[in-house]
Amino acid sequence: MKIIIVGATGTMGKHLSSAFEKEHDIIRASSKGGDIRVDITNLESVEEMYKTVGPFDALICTAGPSHIGPWSKMSPLDFKNGLEGKLIGQVNLVLIGQHYINPKGSFTLITGALSHEPVPMFANASAANGGVESFVRAAAIELEKGIRINAVSPTVIEASPQYFAYFQGDIPVTMQQLEYGFRKSVFGANTGQIIKPY
Repeated sequence: MKIIIVGATGTMGKHLSSAFEKEHDIIRASSKGGDIRVDITNLESVEEMYKTVGPFDALICTAGPSHIGPWSKMSPLDFKNGLEGKLIGQVNLVLIGQHYINPKGSFTLITGALSHEPVPMFANASAANGGVESFVRAAAIELEKGIRINAVSPTVIEASPQYFAYFQGDIPVTMQQLEYGFRKSVFGANTGQIIKPY
């Protein structure tokens, strides 16, 4: 399969790229490098990525920065920028990508447990994650040509210990659990699902 991994230079993206390249043709996309540069908040950049890559079988997105900070100091612009990164950027990938993906292909987006278990400092991520999940469920019933869409929703991952203190009581998701959550979406038959790899 020809798989685009957006966010390929990040912690999750690097792991998935290494895991899947043994069996598939992986195109690494990122705002900071990889095989192709893309800014998912910029429509022209997303369109150019798809034109450069050509027809593909699956897209995985592990990118989507949101705003982290206390509620009392968050500005409307902070909140808007966070939604642009985590929610609108991923929506862009699907709305534009549906015209380039092969029939029976799949999109897999990234969300997180914050959508239903908020913690202090992450209100923006909670809102964005909830939007991503609702989008996935709605898009699944309208995508044509057998195209599937799911989201993977981990809690804090073991390779990001800098966030452990914010997620008290949560057992970190292992990189293998994360990988198999994405495998279920990309290589399985599900659509419209929020896959929790824990």
